[in-house]
Amino acid sequence: MINSQHNSMKAVSVSALLMTAILIGCTPSKPHYLREPSELRTYVDSQIQIEYPDVQTESLDEVTKTRSPITLSKPDFDKPWDVTLQEAVQTALKNSKVIRNLGSVTPFGFADGLSGRTAGATTVYDPAIFETDPRTGVQAALSEFDAQFTTSMFWQKTDRPQNVSTSQFGFVPFNYQQDLGQIDVGITKKAATGTQFSLRNQTIYDRNNRGFGRALPSDWYTAIEGEISHPLLRGNGTMVNRIPLLLARINTDVSVAMFESAVRNMVLDVENTYWDLYTSYRNLEAAKIARDAAQGTWDKSQALVAGGQESSQAEAQSSEQYFFFQAQVETAWNDLLKAEQSMRWLMGLSPTDGRVIRPADEPAQAKVVFDWQQSHEESLIRSVELRQQKWSIKRRELELKLARHNTLPQVNLVTMYRWLGYGDQLIGKRNGLDFVAPGSTAVESLTGGQYQEFRVGIDIRPPRFGARAELAAVRNAELNLKRDIARLEDMELNTSHLLTTAMKTLDYTHRQAQLHYNRWAASIKEVEDVMALIDTESVTVDNLLQAQRRQAQAETDYHRALGSYAKAIAEVHYRKGSLLSYNDIHLSEGPWPGKAYDDAMERARQRDAGRYMNYGYTRPAVISSGPESATDQVDQPSEATGEGSVLEAEEVEPQPEPADVNQAPAAEAVESDVVLNLPDYSLDL
Repeated sequence: MINSQHNSMKAVSVSALLMTAILIGCTPSKPHYLREPSELRTYVDSQIQIEYPDVQTESLDEVTKTRSPITLSKPDFDKPWDVTLQEAVQTALKNSKVIRNLGSVTPFGFADGLSGRTAGATTVYDPAIFETDPRTGVQAALSEFDAQFTTSMFWQKTDRPQNVSTSQFGFVPFNYQQDLGQIDVGITKKAATGTQFSLRNQTIYDRNNRGFGRALPSDWYTAIEGEISHPLLRGNGTMVNRIPLLLARINTDVSVAMFESAVRNMVLDVENTYWDLYTSYRNLEAAKIARDAAQGTWDKSQALVAGGQESSQAEAQSSEQYFFFQAQVETAWNDLLKAEQSMRWLMGLSPTDGRVIRPADEPAQAKVVFDWQQSHEESLIRSVELRQQKWSIKRRELELKLARHNTLPQVNLVTMYRWLGYGDQLIGKRNGLDFVAPGSTAVESLTGGQYQEFRVGIDIRPPRFGARAELAAVRNAELNLKRDIARLEDMELNTSHLLTTAMKTLDYTHRQAQLHYNRWAASIKEVEDVMALIDTESVTVDNLLQAQRRQAQAETDYHRALGSYAKAIAEVHYRKGSLLSYNDIHLSEGPWPGKAYDDAMERARQRDAGRYMNYGYTRPAVISSGPESATDQVDQPSEATGEGSVLEAEEVEPQPEPADVNQAPAAEAVESDVVLNLPDYSLDL
């Protein structure tokens, strides 16, 4: 009976436990906390959020003081700002810590280029950053030859039992106790030949309870040793040890060439944008003249329709042409604003400051002819891209020499000489006591020269059997050199093609300017003749409208061709590497701290006071010919010899040649006042 009741209670208990487990499994449990607030102020429901860095920088005045943009609906500005090409280039260089160029701009506009590409743009700090790189810079390479001072100080206390008995009658363990202090001081210097010089001092204090065999409970040990390790094969010579320094210097020269390339590209963009802006002004002026002429024709057609001389169709045609040219005016004005804003961006100005930039220079109209042979030689010598590739070849040559050298085994001749001393004390008065007399000093024993040691030997560590890694490095360096030489050959061929294309474009744009000029002169005469006969029945309003449209188009095409001709001249200078010198731009290093100049003067005095020794050769060999010495010797005319030059075009009256000198009417058109007395362009709509 008792067992039955016990089993029943056990069954009930098991059922209760099962129900509890089921309920707990179905309902999630939450812990309870005392003083839990109703608002979870510290709860974070997301891990990644958009945050703004706490950076305090001062924005440029061009950013903070910019005004509302000039638009077609609100063409409000204070005054035009007449800027010469030289002033535009000078302003752009002055305001360009970050080198801007339109080549880095996305197709959606230069504002997208600002936000998307500025982070990787060239800056005026880049050459100095390459020079001072702590890993690959020149100073980092020179640091391999700097003296290295090392020191260490340690104190050690030992207290441990030994498996040694101190009694003859039974095993009594010996507890070893020791106080040990050690000071190591050393200085190491590597020479350009690869020799390693070391001077070290070691001082040891030892006190222990191992009394058997010891005359003193503690002693001092000090030693001064000098060691020279000279490589006989791998690492031997100034050539291989200076290669890392030369490679670092080449990296700096490449960075300077990249900076020069960025400046050159920016100058070309400034000049091209300047002439695009000039063309935009001329197109606006031509559109306004055509619109005003269309307005007069519309008025004239209304009078003729009222007099019964023309039908209403003539008036409709006149009004259509007026609105067409009005649309052309607004299109030209919008193109002008785009070109003006691009010019502002290149010059580092604010988008709007109440002024509108207006070119003050006229493009060259005289024919410019470059000497092909001289220009071709200049392009091969002065091209920045070719110079970078030649630096790359020089780098590959040095890397190949280093790879071949690393196939040699490492064989070091090591010599070491040591003076040492022992004593009861480290230092004290000289008392003439030798170790192990109480009161003896280790320093006196050291300086007395009683204990001297030396070591001479050869340390040999050849490459692994087969030298696979070393031979693969040689082959890789050879292939890299061959590849860079092939690239240089192709780049030189490409340079010749680009210069040829630029020369052809120069001749083509000048001839196009001549043809469009003659066409413009003929269209002016046509409009004048039609206007004189408009009141007769032989000429209709449609004839006048067509003549006016041809005149407007001819004037626009002429100014566009003239701007293209000016840009073609700049492109030739760009291709032959003389664009910066043509614009009188020279790159120079910024000022150093005053202490640097004092140190350089002191070093120069030391060298002048010394005696020059000519060893007959330089290791490594010369890798550059100096600061563009070969480049500066190339004669640089302002343009080139021929029928005219830019300087001549600024001094004489511009008279474009006719397309065919045998055509008398065209020659007469060239001598007209159309080109010589161009109307001053204005900005009003």
